[in-house]
Amino acid sequence: MALLPLKDDNPLTSIHFQYVTVAIIVACTGVFLWEVSLGADRDLAIIGFGHIPSVLWGFRELPPELEQVPALFTLVTSMFLHGGWMHLIFNMLFLWVFGDNIEDSMGHGRYLLFYLICGVIGTLAHSLAAPSSTAPLVGASGAISGVLGAYLVLHPKARLLVLFMNIIPMRLPAILVLGVWIGTQFISFSQVGIAGEQGGVAWLAHIGGFVAGMILVIPFRRKTIPLFDGMGPFAKPHHVTAVDHEEHRHRRSVFPNTYLPEQERPTRGRSIFPDSDRQ
Repeated sequence: MALLPLKDDNPLTSIHFQYVTVAIIVACTGVFLWEVSLGADRDLAIIGFGHIPSVLWGFRELPPELEQVPALFTLVTSMFLHGGWMHLIFNMLFLWVFGDNIEDSMGHGRYLLFYLICGVIGTLAHSLAAPSSTAPLVGASGAISGVLGAYLVLHPKARLLVLFMNIIPMRLPAILVLGVWIGTQFISFSQVGIAGEQGGVAWLAHIGGFVAGMILVIPFRRKTIPLFDGMGPFAKPHHVTAVDHEEHRHRRSVFPNTYLPEQERPTRGRSIFPDSDRQ
């Protein structure tokens, strides 16, 4: 992965803690540990709880002994399964880095609903592209892609600490990091085409979830949260965002830990979040 995100400089302003994000991470990790505990029966659980397009659209039927839930429910259950440790770790890392600010922008309940809807849309994008596929789809990538799309719409200026080529630490704007990520998904899909959705990485699930997140974040967010960090026509008079504050502190450097000296930092006598609400 060319740009691996580790953290962002974007503090919470409306909630005290990202309870839903952490709960999802715990749930996905717990389900994966359950998968591993099944041993040789793990593949049967993936078939029963994973999403199989040909079963959803009625082209195939699972034997009764393998069917765990109705096919429609697998649009949700498949989000909590993962194919391996690296699949789980990378998904949960992305959710940890980006999920807290999206939860902050919506509130806990709306964020959970947003997450599930993006996951379902991402899975359907894959399923519609390969309706005859018999390969089970598992993973939270569609839902997490929705979180990434929402982050791009709300906080394109936010600086992310990333590892370039998994080695060099850098601080880059979210619009660059997420732009490279979604561009990679489109390039990968263009190389494998619809046939690639029959097995392997479900690129369309990523793309579908990302686009869904970009659109759904607009009605789901708190109305006090500006789009695109308040840039251009989305600017609010006299509104200073947390991202603006962190940008000033870091001098917009691409290198980590380049903070302004204490005496040069903005005063904290007046809140920089006059329009925020808490829950």
